[in-house]
Amino acid sequence: MPVFEYQALDGKGKNRSGIIDADSVMDARQKLRQSGIYPTNIKEAPDRLKTSTGGSKSKNLSLSNLFARISPSEISIMTRQLATLVSAGLPLVGAINALLPQMGNPAFKRTLAQIKDHIVEGNSFANALGLYPKIFSQLYINMVRAGEASGAIEIVLERLAELSEKQQSLKNRIRSALAYPILMVCLGFSVLFILMAYIVPNITSIFTDMDKALPGPTVFLITVSDMIKSFWWVILLGIFLIFIILQQIIKTTRGRYWKDRILLASPLVGTLVQKLAIARFGRTLASLIENGVSLIPALEIVKNVVGNVLIAELIENAAEDIGKGEGLGNALSKEKIFPPISIQMILVGEQSGELEKMLNKVADVYEGEVESTVMALTSMLEPLMILTMGLMVGFIVVSILLPIFEMNQLVK
Repeated sequence: MPVFEYQALDGKGKNRSGIIDADSVMDARQKLRQSGIYPTNIKEAPDRLKTSTGGSKSKNLSLSNLFARISPSEISIMTRQLATLVSAGLPLVGAINALLPQMGNPAFKRTLAQIKDHIVEGNSFANALGLYPKIFSQLYINMVRAGEASGAIEIVLERLAELSEKQQSLKNRIRSALAYPILMVCLGFSVLFILMAYIVPNITSIFTDMDKALPGPTVFLITVSDMIKSFWWVILLGIFLIFIILQQIIKTTRGRYWKDRILLASPLVGTLVQKLAIARFGRTLASLIENGVSLIPALEIVKNVVGNVLIAELIENAAEDIGKGEGLGNALSKEKIFPPISIQMILVGEQSGELEKMLNKVADVYEGEVESTVMALTSMLEPLMILTMGLMVGFIVVSILLPIFEMNQLVK
């Protein structure tokens, strides 16, 4: 059923806007009038991803779709609300219909309305979600499919909401911890840039009339300052181009591989990346197994959410070994990426028949370690940043004072 966007006036003459599903524009107008809303403009809402009956997909490149963005937090909130409504006894279509007026993001509202229409037309919820792979992950779709197959969709939605909420909470805590150091670094280098481009040249201009040779640090400072003042736009453009080139390289398979390899090999960042990937692995795999997804298909899904190519390759190889009869713990222990304690916990879970429980414990342990590692890194970054800025400012001050001291000696 098509979805229409409308602008209208209510009974009090106030402007209203929203979306409504109907068979035609005339049907949409009639529905609105029956609800006491008088439309002034109605048009069919553009699909973000329209799928024909033959299964071919065509992208709509309108400006509204180009800049529309649905954040993971919005999906998390929608999942929690949908789980609550379904658990309360509402049918799935009715629950989605009840959520539509509450959606603040127009793009997400259109998407949910279209998903509801696909379900009404006879598609399963999982298949309807699968038409929007840029919004709903394979993890989300496969867990919903498992919930539909087992008849426990409300439980699956609850677990999906818990999983996404925990992941969002961890991301928010990491961002909060890193926000202050990143802000201070940006402000510090901005101040240094202004200092070198505008203030230092005005001060060092008094040395141009001196017949005596200037000290080496002063000459170096003047040279760098003149370069920044004359070619600041080239420097900024160069930094921007380097950033764009690196972004394009990282998008390639080889570039992504080397980026992840370098990150894992880094002394401090590597530990953080490893622990974060293991936490995602444990939490996601536990959720999939709890909802009836068998181990090998679950590993195929999990390898796409760990966020590191090398760890994804390890998980893929482990899936192949499990297909040959090996256990999960032994398959993962062949590489040194997974720490021994995580392997031991997985082995205990396999032996006791409580693999999901132990995977959740692995996730809890490493999520806690991620937070402590981030806090340790930020506590190291702050004094290191202050020391670096102090050394740079100190060098500028000393370079300016050296010729002044020499001038004083000449006067004496």
